Amino acid sequence: MTAVTAPAPLAPARRLGPLAGLSHTFTLAWRSLVQIKHNPLELADLSVQPVMFVLLFTYVFGGAISGSPGEYLTFALPGIIVQNAFFATMTTGFGLNHDLTKGVFDRLRSLPIARWAPLAGRILADTVKQAWSVSLLIGVGAILGFRLQNGLLGLLGALALLLAFSLAAAWVSVLVGVLVSEPDKVQVFGFMVIFPLTFTSNAFVPTETMPGWLQAWVEVNPVTVLADALRGLLVSGPVLAPVVQSVIWGVAIAAVFAPLAVRALRRRV
Repeated sequence: MTAVTAPAPLAPARRLGPLAGLSHTFTLAWRSLVQIKHNPLELADLSVQPVMFVLLFTYVFGGAISGSPGEYLTFALPGIIVQNAFFATMTTGFGLNHDLTKGVFDRLRSLPIARWAPLAGRILADTVKQAWSVSLLIGVGAILGFRLQNGLLGLLGALALLLAFSLAAAWVSVLVGVLVSEPDKVQVFGFMVIFPLTFTSNAFVPTETMPGWLQAWVEVNPVTVLADALRGLLVSGPVLAPVVQSVIWGVAIAAVFAPLAVRALRRRV
């Protein structure tokens, strides 16, 4: 008889410290950003569409709503930035779903890296793309006549608030990206939810111009709250109350959707 040798036990997985996990996260975020070189249309989506919205809203609706394109741009640009930020969060779910359906996520998780690094790297890369998109909108707005009235500190505060809120809202996109079967369905969700959410806010028109029954929702809409905060930081108006409300909305969204997204991701992989 031939003796059967039992297989040697696997060596225990090496525990990774936080610094190693951060290093893996930055590496995977860079991987996502470098892919733009091979797929420039991804950056075009974050560049062409926002600029198109600024031009169309300013020169088509500006005269009718505010009397002049310049005055309307001052009011609407913060709202357009918020709308663009919400749509940009959908790229996180789209990219995650693509990685899941194509097996990329499984291959990454088979490597000796932190388990949370693939998802964190994706979110970090999309945050960098968000910063690019916001900078582009501010630059185009400046060319068209938009002026920052609260200086550099106001701009940095608005950018920090927007990116922090986008990080929280990205968990909604992550949950959708994990649950749906195809990347295109993430975009369908974005159009079905984000369009009504942004257009039932004061991102583009003042609240008082809307019917009374709609104003109650508009005033608590997270898009309204964030748009008011950006107006206060970039131009003028109340700052403390809308900023605090935006932070509360962001924390609430992350508290609800982050655990659901992580749980759904664990079940899928």
